[in-house]
Amino acid sequence: MTVAEPDAPPPRRSKLPLILGVVLGLAGAGGGFMATRLGLVALPGAGVGPESLDTAPDEIGPVAQETTTYVPLDPLIVNVGAANGGRFLRFVAQIEATAGQAAALETLKPRFADVMNGYLRAVDLSDLENPRALDLLRGQMLRRLQTVAGDGAIRDLLIVEFVLN
Repeated sequence: MTVAEPDAPPPRRSKLPLILGVVLGLAGAGGGFMATRLGLVALPGAGVGPESLDTAPDEIGPVAQETTTYVPLDPLIVNVGAANGGRFLRFVAQIEATAGQAAALETLKPRFADVMNGYLRAVDLSDLENPRALDLLRGQMLRRLQTVAGDGAIRDLLIVEFVLN
């Protein structure tokens, strides 16, 4: 009968699975990086591979070839928060449109001013002080301007000045 020693250390575990896991993980990450870098795998939302970065602007596509026109809107100064001491908002924007729509949008400037003035006066002062306010306001005003101008006339609203005094 053999008696095991009570002070004997347990058998050592092999570090081979850990090392093999680290090496395979690094190889997989490097392979994924290279596949993405070479354009073999497209990332969601990326849209362009590295080979298209060297193309001239006229070779990009029909969207870039369309002529874009910016129609400046008249500056608006709106009284906001009259109960809180009468603060003013200075708002200047431009409308991004195709070249064929610029003349039609020029004639709608008074209506655009009316819609934006009415919307900005209805916005609460605390909403304007929010850091995300500009994005939210842009989306709301863009939708209102697109409704006034009709479908497809306005691509975007570019806010040039947004100063709250």
